[in-house]
Amino acid sequence: MNRPAPDHEQHTEVGAYALGVLDEADAARFEEHLAGCPRCAAELDDLMGLTPLLADLKESAPGPEALAPRPDPALLDRLLAGVTATRRAQRTRRLCLVAAAAALIVAGPLVGAAVFSEEAPDHSGVSAAKQMYEDGEKIGAVDPVTKVDATVSLQPKAWGTHVALRLSHVRGPLTCDLVAVGKDGERQTVTTWAVPPGGYGLDGNDTGSKDDKGGKDDNGSKDDQDSKGDKGGKWSKEPLYTHGGAALNRSDISRFEVRTLDGKLLATVKV
Repeated sequence: MNRPAPDHEQHTEVGAYALGVLDEADAARFEEHLAGCPRCAAELDDLMGLTPLLADLKESAPGPEALAPRPDPALLDRLLAGVTATRRAQRTRRLCLVAAAAALIVAGPLVGAAVFSEEAPDHSGVSAAKQMYEDGEKIGAVDPVTKVDATVSLQPKAWGTHVALRLSHVRGPLTCDLVAVGKDGERQTVTTWAVPPGGYGLDGNDTGSKDDKGGKDDNGSKDDQDSKGDKGGKWSKEPLYTHGGAALNRSDISRFEVRTLDGKLLATVKV
């Protein structure tokens, strides 16, 4: 059961009653109040004159779509210009990124080679081979026949043994190799190189012994005018430094042999 509204609340319902927004129960209560309230009756009389005006206003008022705000033309132009500039900047940035990526693809191998050369020294260089020689375990020998002086420098690795070689008192021209010989007889070539006519590790007094025919010295090089002319040449005083590797553990190696490629033994280093 609905309770009647307090008297002070019914005084405020005049406008709602005039507009017809009260439900049936509230309208009935207000009418009961209105019968004994001159104040509300006077207000209602005034408000009822507004009802036709409100109806006319409703008919003539523009729809909601007409009330939507429209931007100023100048503002619209500025917004469009901003969007165009932003898109142009994004497009330029994308083009720059594409160009940079293309440059990196072209220069990548060169950059990689430069980085690699800084991080990992070129093992084919004489200075790198000499440094590796200095860092390892050194074992040397001088051959009693050829007088070739050979010293190997060994560094155990996970893959086998890194071998650096210092070679002197050898005359050219020759093509040689360094062979690692395992305790089980297995042979592995560590590295190969060429000896120029001036040789390696020679001085002005190194002439090399000759055999009876005078055709070759004990190194196996030809004793001709070219080799004599190169005595004391650019490379003759400096020893050779070279290096390579063998897939044999340090403990499994018996010796190293310095040979010419046609099979002549120049030096043996037992380890």
